[in-house]
Amino acid sequence: MDLRPFQYSFAYILPLLTALGFWLGGLWLMVPFLYLYGLLPLLELTLPASAANPSSEQEEVMRADPLFDVMLYVAVPVQYGVLLYFLMVVPALNSWELAGAIISMGLMCGSFGINIGHELGHRTSRYEQLLAKLLLLTSLNMHFFIEHNRGHHHRVATPEDPASARYGETLYAFWLRSMGQGYLSAWRLEAARLAKRNKPWWSPGNQMLQFQLIQAGLVLIIGLAFGVKAAACFVLAAIFGILLLETVNYIEHYGLSRQRVDSGRYERVQPTHSWNSNHLLGRLSLFELSRHSDHHFRASRKYPILRHHEGSPQMPTGYPGMMLLACMPILWFRVMHQRLETLHRAASPDG
Repeated sequence: MDLRPFQYSFAYILPLLTALGFWLGGLWLMVPFLYLYGLLPLLELTLPASAANPSSEQEEVMRADPLFDVMLYVAVPVQYGVLLYFLMVVPALNSWELAGAIISMGLMCGSFGINIGHELGHRTSRYEQLLAKLLLLTSLNMHFFIEHNRGHHHRVATPEDPASARYGETLYAFWLRSMGQGYLSAWRLEAARLAKRNKPWWSPGNQMLQFQLIQAGLVLIIGLAFGVKAAACFVLAAIFGILLLETVNYIEHYGLSRQRVDSGRYERVQPTHSWNSNHLLGRLSLFELSRHSDHHFRASRKYPILRHHEGSPQMPTGYPGMMLLACMPILWFRVMHQRLETLHRAASPDG
């Protein structure tokens, strides 16, 4: 048996710690946050990154191995199990313990549910896309399925893309722009899809309308089953998860841009249009999301065979550390603008 799929069990440390926190309470409720944004960044500052790629033969074996997919599918019952546990415990919590529980569930929404939903959302089979939507539902972010696949991947690294951070834009300004414009973009994309079929935007086949009703229905069911407090805490956790997603979007494309070619269109997406990280712990905990340059270059590639490209811009550390750095704009600009200047000098004709 090939044991490589099981290295991604590392990603399941977060739900394990989150459930443990809900069970033990007290300071244990802060452990998931300290693990993800304390321990992992420290380790990735000291551990070397690996730029190694699988061979062509290894790629074929990994592409055909169903266990890599099973590692994703298991996330659906795990995510809903942790959510159910959260809804059962939060009515009895108050003060900082309640805040810790909301943050922990928010980490599950953003770092686990949305991330794995993103990977499955790129698959072509209906059942995998359904699993993606189920995961996105737990963060009330189902429109991501439309905007990310039909919007972001086509417009990445251009001024038309809400999810591509502009040079000099702070994380907090980006949050507001990306969330607002991305949501509106999903409505426009769905309306355009229906218009091609000669259907009005308000037709029952509008996925955005369906998503809003499903999400509102979930909040209503939670309120009726667990109380208003639990429903409000769930909404806050979902918002926290969405902010984590937007922070990831911010670090993945900050300051990078595609140029227009003679036809007036933008150049084809290349590995140079996404920031990449080869730091192993971040790769394992996020199912290779940090090999983002190849993901945008070949969006159909499954996560275990994403590759390192020599020409892709490299982050100085892994995703958890970069997300913390992004929260401090002055330090973020100091680090990233130096790297952008180096990239521009390397790309200029004079070197």
